[in-house]
Amino acid sequence: MSIDQEVAKARKDIRTDDYQMSIGEWVSLYENEDLDIHPEFQRLFRWTDRQKSNLIESILLGIPLPPIFVSQRENGVWDVIDGLQRLSTIFQLMGILKDQSGKSVPSLELQKTKYLPSLAGMCWDGENELPPELKRIIRRSKIGVSIILRESDENTKYDLFERLNTGGTKLTDQEVRNCILVMADMSFYEWLHSLTQISSFAETTSLSEKLVTEKYDMELALRYLLFSEADAEILRSVGDVGSFLSEKMIDLAKSTTFDRSKAYSEFKAVFDALAECMHENAFKRYSPEKGRHEGAFLVSVFEAVTAGVSARIKAGKSHNEIPNLAATLWTEHDFTNWARSGVTAARRLSRIIPFAREHFIK
Repeated sequence: MSIDQEVAKARKDIRTDDYQMSIGEWVSLYENEDLDIHPEFQRLFRWTDRQKSNLIESILLGIPLPPIFVSQRENGVWDVIDGLQRLSTIFQLMGILKDQSGKSVPSLELQKTKYLPSLAGMCWDGENELPPELKRIIRRSKIGVSIILRESDENTKYDLFERLNTGGTKLTDQEVRNCILVMADMSFYEWLHSLTQISSFAETTSLSEKLVTEKYDMELALRYLLFSEADAEILRSVGDVGSFLSEKMIDLAKSTTFDRSKAYSEFKAVFDALAECMHENAFKRYSPEKGRHEGAFLVSVFEAVTAGVSARIKAGKSHNEIPNLAATLWTEHDFTNWARSGVTAARRLSRIIPFAREHFIK
């Protein structure tokens, strides 16, 4: 297929519409539940009150704002793909913003800004209320909307969300994936999160509070699900690992054959076995010279050992040899050559995972 044909085909997969809407119209959509700003994301996309006040200042001064990107569902409801904080700030100022549980979020009290210092302490309603003429300016101000119509390819909104919310954003890759997953299937997001709450998983990975806050634990759970039993052909096809995780996560969430209950039990069995035998040493480097595990958590060890232990459990073999097998991995060149730093995940996975499976069922 030529580049011209590829462009033509891809353009047919995406149907969009663009126009200007007043803030009053955005408010009506939200109040009528025709607009979903996904309050589950508010912790991740949190702005400071100073940033929020600067946005209101921009509106009052007539500074054009970037368009809001939305995706139209089958029932006509709009999912906000990009622009959540802009809309949330406006709705909070007006006192109509709801949190994930449906409770009202406290109204925004504005702060002093560069060009409008008198905004300090002002609110939409109350003792220090914005003047009516300023409220009218806000309601009548326009923000463009770019709509991905429902005729578009089903996965377009997830791809667009990822593109718009990576690069320059403070979100980690997994936090972006979690947002995508909430839009795709909230129940799968909750199920994936439940894996990270298994005590043996937390004990063996022993992640820092910062990494847990950034949802790296959920990325590890996802890596296990996608890599531990993947065949050689799939592992060789990985390419960019981040893109692979995002794409296959949606496939898994929407799968009608994936047995979540069975997968949960198998996941727990692997980490229970590792916690019983190795505790916090499960995913650390082993020094044959010193005869001990040392250093920090290594994702390459996590990938190999979990795949190996999963294979061992399925083969009906005992847990007793797991510590020795994890240690002797570090005497095998077929493992150490590919598990070292500097080797990309795309090159590493297709080598260490099949090797680890064979190694752990000896």
